[in-house]
Amino acid sequence: MSMILFACVVRLRDGLPLSASTDFYHSQDFLECRPRLKKLASRLAQYPGRGSAGGRDFSIHFSSSGDVGCMAICSCQCPAAMAFCFLETLWWEFTASYDATRVGLASRPYAFLEFDSIIQKMKWHFNCVSSSQMQRSLEKIQEELKLQPPLVLTLEDTDVANGMLNGHMPMHLEPAPNFRMEPVSALGILSLILNIMCAALNLIRGVHLAEHSLQVAHEEIGNILAFLIPFVACVFQCYLYLFYSPARTVKVVLLLLCICLGNTYLHGLRNLWQILFHVGVAFLSSHQILTRQLQEKQSDCGV
Repeated sequence: MSMILFACVVRLRDGLPLSASTDFYHSQDFLECRPRLKKLASRLAQYPGRGSAGGRDFSIHFSSSGDVGCMAICSCQCPAAMAFCFLETLWWEFTASYDATRVGLASRPYAFLEFDSIIQKMKWHFNCVSSSQMQRSLEKIQEELKLQPPLVLTLEDTDVANGMLNGHMPMHLEPAPNFRMEPVSALGILSLILNIMCAALNLIRGVHLAEHSLQVAHEEIGNILAFLIPFVACVFQCYLYLFYSPARTVKVVLLLLCICLGNTYLHGLRNLWQILFHVGVAFLSSHQILTRQLQEKQSDCGV
């Protein structure tokens, strides 16, 4: 019998499923594990990097890092080291195939269906193939688990937001808010490209001026800051467009003000058309940030 029965990749900040294997198991215990895995996925960002939720016949193992978490339903006969070795390998495969931007822009469940075949191949490899390289990886994971044991839950703990670290008191955990933005528009993508261009121009000019000023005089510090502050503001505008943040309006106004004041200060180093270009891009980005709203919550889809 296979030890790794089901695996999926989720976005860490909101538990959005990105890809999953096709399961062929229909036992009652296994079917009860699936909704508990979904509940656990929605709170994954609140847990440490590795953890396990054990039941009578099946266990849920999870491993997360960066923007992505990997989860698996395994039989109770599956060693923890094997499960975490599988999840770590799955994490590396997925992050090598899709960058953080694509993961952040995903707006619907199972947006990376083409990765499902990779999960199936990896499941088969870990269930059916044994090699010296896999043995070395298992030994490495075993050492890591001895030094830093994973979080241990029961499947019942996934129904309530309470987890217990080994030997510690229960820790109350609140469900993570599920903030999902509307899909990115074509005008929004244009604003991102122009904003990145403006940020790059500000950074290049600021660094060049800083190198020159350090050798000649210190009076140019105001001009250096007038380049670098709008650079930081442009980067934050890109972030605010891509990801939800509370008090967006206040942040957008402050960033727009920084860009406008910085370019006004640079009037002697930039001509009028250059200033109007940077300010215009800032206004366009601000408009796109404020018009991109939260998406209404939808029920999860099955694989």
